[in-house]
Amino acid sequence: MRMPQFGLGTFRLKDQQVIDSVLTGLDVGYRHIDTAQIYGNEAEVGKAIAESGVPRDAIYVTTKIWTDNLGRDALRPSLEASLEKLRTDKVDLLLIHWPSPKQAVPLPEYMEALAAVREAGLTREIGVSNFPIALLKQAIDVVGKDAIATNQVEVHPFLQNRKLAAFMREQGLHLTAYMPLAYGKVMDDIVLKRIAADHQATPAQVSLAWLMQQGYAVIPSSTRRANLEANLAAARLTLSAAEMDAIATLDRGERLANPESLNPGWD
Repeated sequence: MRMPQFGLGTFRLKDQQVIDSVLTGLDVGYRHIDTAQIYGNEAEVGKAIAESGVPRDAIYVTTKIWTDNLGRDALRPSLEASLEKLRTDKVDLLLIHWPSPKQAVPLPEYMEALAAVREAGLTREIGVSNFPIALLKQAIDVVGKDAIATNQVEVHPFLQNRKLAAFMREQGLHLTAYMPLAYGKVMDDIVLKRIAADHQATPAQVSLAWLMQQGYAVIPSSTRRANLEANLAAARLTLSAAEMDAIATLDRGERLANPESLNPGWD
């Protein structure tokens, strides 16, 4: 099973809220669910998947190893705990959530540990998240670029990450865009609103279509059925070259996920 280009993010969703979001998402057609150890909702995601009626092997499940668990002796036990919460014997994709702050754990150590759990059958694919070019090069040196299923990074019209995206394209690496709607800021942009009106669409759909037409996967989140359905419908929207170019002008380097303690040295 390949990663579906359209996924459901669960960042900031807790308790019954995340259960309802995942259940509704699966009901309307999502087949890629993205969670993480630090989100504190893996158990609820697992419960929703189990109760959804959708076969587990029809759902692509991603989770991420938190920075506290990157050590060689910690990564696998933390993953096993995540699998128990998710009620599954393996995930489809396991990511390093952030590079180790200040290289407290050497990159080769945790990339080798990541590859080891894939070899043990605890995840089908592995990848990284929030890796700038310099660290991506190091990761490639350790596990090879063919082993890295994706690099999940913040990308939206106001932060287009062009230098990183160009490097990844040159290397044949896949990009997953998180925060694709910039925390809802896309809804107020004049350019996106104009393009949306021309397509009888929403600015959110335009932003998602713009990302997908570049070959990126997207993982927006929502708790409302109408929004979940509308977001998914973005896959049917095709933007013209002129519209893609107009959105390209919106880049202003507006990074929304930028905790100082985790800064990996952005490009």
